[in-house]
Amino acid sequence: MTVRSVAIPDHSFVRAHAHDRILDAIGKTPLLRLGRLPELRDHPDVRIYAKLECQNPGGSVKDRAARQMIMDGLAKGTLGKGQTIVDSTSGNTGVAYAMIGAALGIPVELVMPSNVTEPRKRVVRAYGAKITFSDPMEGSDGAIRHVRRLVEQSPERYFYPDQYSNPNNPLAHYLGTGQEILDDLGSEVTHFVAGLGTSGTVMGTTRRLKEASHPIRCVAIEPSEAMHGLEGLKHMASSLVPGIYDAHVPDETLFIQTEHGWDMSDRLAREEGLHVGHSSGANVVGAIELAKRAIAEGKPASIVTIICDRGDRYFAPMKWEKSYVW
Repeated sequence: MTVRSVAIPDHSFVRAHAHDRILDAIGKTPLLRLGRLPELRDHPDVRIYAKLECQNPGGSVKDRAARQMIMDGLAKGTLGKGQTIVDSTSGNTGVAYAMIGAALGIPVELVMPSNVTEPRKRVVRAYGAKITFSDPMEGSDGAIRHVRRLVEQSPERYFYPDQYSNPNNPLAHYLGTGQEILDDLGSEVTHFVAGLGTSGTVMGTTRRLKEASHPIRCVAIEPSEAMHGLEGLKHMASSLVPGIYDAHVPDETLFIQTEHGWDMSDRLAREEGLHVGHSSGANVVGAIELAKRAIAEGKPASIVTIICDRGDRYFAPMKWEKSYVW
């Protein structure tokens, strides 16, 4: 058997930062150029970059907003001693709250639709958070209504960040995500595209990118149907619209079908070695649509999109056992 030697690129060594707490490891995620997608193979001047938010310590883009909201509450005294952090979530923000709460010694209670993926429920519980389940048929809107009732009944007991209305949600992306994209790509970036859930990522990142010295087209992604399977994304016309959402901020909205987002998630695993969730798949579908437009117009483009979380959040894991029988 002949063993073929493979040349490994000589990358300069970058020393990892030492942190004092897990909160300091949130953000400064890498950008990965997607180089194997066949749609781009013959067009080297049209690039898609994926910002790997799945590499945050809580596993998703939601770590940024959760940290910003909690730290603002502590700084302003609205989150006081003895209070419990409570919010509605479809999963990823809940994991971020639970992780940060554990790190700070603050109890966390979450309201989730009962049909969120089993891994998210288990991860949240592993951090010590309590879960209250809402009606799965009401989706994220049902969870929002449920948590509002809890807070109305016991306002002194809870700190309610309200990720759908809290300006610190988009602020986290204005200060972090958007600035990091400009730091990494500078004047190269021409487009940004990401999905709407709470809308914080799109609102905050777009506002920062629009302050750049060159034009950047910013595009939002929504599911094309009210009843969809792109967990974490909102079909705005049929949903409770988040208080932080402003339809005038993005230049355009693209509507993506559930099966296209799911199929792209599978493709990214096979073609790029990226195992990601379905909202990330939808984001890349949108990025490819923008790339095709640039190709048709004969223009170079560098399109940045968001990899929201890892694909293992959507698998049913084996049960963790404390003892084994051999």
